[in-house]
Order: sequence, then C-alpha cells, then structure tokens
Amino acid sequence: MRRPPRVRMTGPLTEYAGSFGESLIAAGYTSISASMQLQLMAHTSRWLSANDLGPEHLTDSRVDEFLEVRRSEGHTHLLSPRGMAPLLEHLRGVGASPPAGRGKPASAAEQLLADYGAYLLTERGFAPSTALRYVGSARPFLAQRQTGADGVLCLENLSPREITQFVLRECGWRTAGSGKCAVVRLRSLLRFLHVAGRAPDLAWAVPSGPSWRLASLPKGITRREVAALLASCDRRTAAGRRDFAILTVLVRLGLRCGEVARLELGDVDWRAGEIVVRGKGCSEERLPLPADVGEAVVGWLWRGRPHCGCDRVFTRLLAPHRGLSANAVSSVVESASVRAGLPPIRAHRLRHTAATEMLQAGAGLMEVGQVLRHRSPVSTAIYAKVDHAALFELALPWPGGAA
Repeated sequence: MRRPPRVRMTGPLTEYAGSFGESLIAAGYTSISASMQLQLMAHTSRWLSANDLGPEHLTDSRVDEFLEVRRSEGHTHLLSPRGMAPLLEHLRGVGASPPAGRGKPASAAEQLLADYGAYLLTERGFAPSTALRYVGSARPFLAQRQTGADGVLCLENLSPREITQFVLRECGWRTAGSGKCAVVRLRSLLRFLHVAGRAPDLAWAVPSGPSWRLASLPKGITRREVAALLASCDRRTAAGRRDFAILTVLVRLGLRCGEVARLELGDVDWRAGEIVVRGKGCSEERLPLPADVGEAVVGWLWRGRPHCGCDRVFTRLLAPHRGLSANAVSSVVESASVRAGLPPIRAHRLRHTAATEMLQAGAGLMEVGQVLRHRSPVSTAIYAKVDHAALFELALPWPGGAA
C-alpha cells in the first residue's frame, strides 16, 4: 500500500493527520490529490488555532466561515463544502467534529422532521433513501402548519377538512402514480404524529387516490434489446466490465437498483452458488447464482474493480472508491440504452424482463414471485397478462367459429 504524502501540520488537527492520510490512500486518491487534501487540513488546523478553536467547533457555519477566509486569501482549489467533505467526514467519523447540521438553530418543523426520519429508520425499518423521500414529502404539509415569526407548529387542532384540502391541492398537479405516493406518505406522517402525541389520529381522514389494480401491463424489453444493451459495454475497459456485470445481474436476477447497489463482497457464496439479496424492509433472501451472472461479476472483480477498502461489489472508478448509489445503478442502464441506440430504458424494466423470461421458460407465477421476492401474490399476478401460453388455454372460442 502506498504511503500518504508528508505535509507540515500544526494546530489542533495534527493528531488526525496520519489517519486522514491513510484513509485517503485507502480510498484510492492519487498522491497529488491526497497531498492537496492534507494541505487543506493543514490550512484548516492553522485557522482553528489562530481563532482558539478546536475540531469540535467545525460546525456547518464555521466551515462556511473558514471557506470564506480561504477564498479571500487567494486559494484557488477546494473552496466549497464539497471540497471539504473528505476532511469533515473523517473528523466526524472519529468523533472529533459534530455531525452535519449541528450548530444551527433548528426550527420546530425541522426538529419534528428529524424525529420523523429517525422513526422511519428505527421503528419502520425503512431504507435511508426511502425515509428521505418520506421526510421530503412531509415538509410542505408541516410548512403550512407553522404560525408566527418563530415558526411554532400548530398540530393539535388539525382537522379532517384541512387534510382533505391539502390532498386535493397536492394531487391537482401530480400524475396518478405520484398522487398515490403522496397520499401514502401523508398517512405515514399522520400516524407518526399520533404516536408522538403531537396530533389526533387522522390517518383515516386521508382520501384515497384512484387505483385500478393490475390495470397496466409490465413493460419488459425484447431479447434483442437485452443483447444490444449487453453488447454496448466495452469489456476491454473497467467501466465496461462493471456495467456489463450490473446489467447481467439486473436482467437475470430481477433485482431492484437499491438491491444491486447494496450487494457486498461477502454476499456472494461462490462455493454454494448463491447470493444474498438485501431487499425492502431490511429483509434478506438467498437466490441461486447463475453461471453467466457469476462470470460477469468475476470479470469485474478481477479485472476492473479498484483495490480499496470498500466492501460493496460495485464501486466508483474514481476516488473515493465508494459503493454506487441506486441512482448510479439506474444511470448505468440508461447510458447503456443510449449507447445501444435504443429509447431510454429504466432499470425497473429489466426486472419486468426477468419475470417475463422466467414465464416464457415455463416457470409458474409462484416461482416468479419467489425470485422477485414479492410479499403478496397480488404483486406477481400482473405478470399473468404476459403469459400468452397460459392465456391461450383459457381463451374461449369465438362465437360462430374462427374469425
């Protein structure tokens, strides 16, 4: 392993310089990039010392103050919070600096939203990305309940009529699918407010949006389009091997974007030929690992994946070598569709494609539901519409003979 570059360090951050330099090298930073980060750390340490401050004072407001000083002194690199992110993440990770957001006076609404987010993560078992969307949807509702200059929340006298008016206003500019999501999230917020003792139980007062179950058709793609997606990946490059492995996993196993992003090296049992999938609600399921999927993943791990301390299977190619996000996995599919000359394809369509392929190969709906890890058979029933062989057997003859 390369040794971190040496940078003269004085001030309260000196004791953290060694571990920070090692973390930069472990994350894949080049010697030049690591040196620039350590120089930024040295400048931060000198500024803290000159103002009789310590790392525990590096709140968001203090960071903004330091960056303003750094700009005024004529520095031309690492002048934004994003540039400070590696240093702050390290200091926060070792407990030397307060978490992000601390030090700012939070309004009553923001404090309630923070409590709501914690409730979703701990009590409901939501994924962080899902909890973030629910909290974002709750913000407009709480904003209209604030009164006075200090933003005091008025929730005790909340009425069903106000809830109905809010739903009508929100759903008026949304699509049908987006409106249904907004209704579900509002019910979740109202249940939390009742459990927290902040409002009466009014989840029942949220009107339901129009819903015609099983009205749509699963939109998979053809085998020719799948072949075009896979062929668009240049497997002579690290990026091409990674994208090819991601597409293969999505097409063959029907995983969701978040499930692909959360795959860890220890989740693949090569001897047993199985893979552990972390799905919705913190569930874990074991699936068989097809040979072609294993070969694609091995090609990425051996001849593409950067050497780093990250335990995720699919990582960034540039430092810091962290695991890909669910959005990044979805972007891989969309970019591949553009390269293949196809209309934009979203990752979830590959999940529909995997289900359709299983049906065409003779699998039953129950088996498809097990592979896709559906909690209810109703979720799998929509694929009955694309099982043409089974539908042909059920079709009644046309009155009067063949038409």
